[in-house]
Amino acid sequence: MDWMDVNGASLRYELSGDGAETVLLVHELGGALDSWEPAMPALRKDFRVLRYDQRGFGQSEKTRGTLSIDTMTGDMIGLLDALGLDAPCHVVGIALGAGIAIRFAAHYPDRVKSLFAASPATGVKEERRQALLTRAAAVEESGMRPIAEASLKASYPDILRERGGQARFDAFRRQWLTNDPFGFAAINRMLGDMDMAGDYAKVACPALVIAGEHDGLRPPEAIEAMADAMPNAKYILADTGHFMHVQTPEMFLELATPFMKGA
Repeated sequence: MDWMDVNGASLRYELSGDGAETVLLVHELGGALDSWEPAMPALRKDFRVLRYDQRGFGQSEKTRGTLSIDTMTGDMIGLLDALGLDAPCHVVGIALGAGIAIRFAAHYPDRVKSLFAASPATGVKEERRQALLTRAAAVEESGMRPIAEASLKASYPDILRERGGQARFDAFRRQWLTNDPFGFAAINRMLGDMDMAGDYAKVACPALVIAGEHDGLRPPEAIEAMADAMPNAKYILADTGHFMHVQTPEMFLELATPFMKGA
C-alpha cells in the first residue's frame, strides 16, 4: 500500500499483479480497497490491479460537506496518469462505485476498455433524497453505529448472511462501522444530487451490468433499463446482493474475469 497526492487529496492505493492489462477497482459506499481482498489472488494472476480508497474513506484523506461525482472521477484519472497507466483499462465498480465507474466510462471513453458494473447506484428518486440528507445529518451527529442495523438490513439481507457465513458478515459490519461519519455523509449528499440519465448512452465500451436478486436497494428492473440504454451492454440478473464482491466473491470472479478477458 502507498499514498499519493491526486486531484487535491491524499489517496491510499495499491498496484499489484503482473498482467498486461490493468483493472481499476472502484469500491462501494462505506467500503475501502480492502473490500476487494477476497477477489485479489485470482485477479492478480491475470491482470495488473489498481485499487484505492476513495477520498473520505479507508485511509485516504477525509472530507466534509458534499462531494461531486466529477471530483471522484477526477481522482481516478489522476491516479492512472500519475502511475503512468495510459492504456485503456478495465473499470470495475460495485454499488455506488459502479455509478462512479459508469460516469468515468462516459466521460473518459479513451481510457476504458471495458466496464463491469454491479448494482450501480446512479442517484435516487426525489422522494428518497430527503432520506439521504437525513442519514447524512444523523451520522455527522451520532456516528455510524446508530444507523448500522437499518442500512445493512437492506444491503446485506439475511439470506446472504446465512449463505456466506456469519463470520463474513461480521467482518464486513465491523469494517463498515469504522467509516469516517463526515466522509460518509458527504458522499450520501453526493448520491442525493446525482443525475446520470444522460451518461448511459455515452458508455461506448463493452459493458456487463449486473443486478442482484437479493439487492434491497437497487431493483433489477431499474438496472436492466440502465443496461438497455448503453449501446454495448449485456445485462445479467445474478443470485447475489448489493455488495457482490463481498457477499459472493466466487460469483463475482466467475462473471468478471471471462468478461474482461474477452473484451
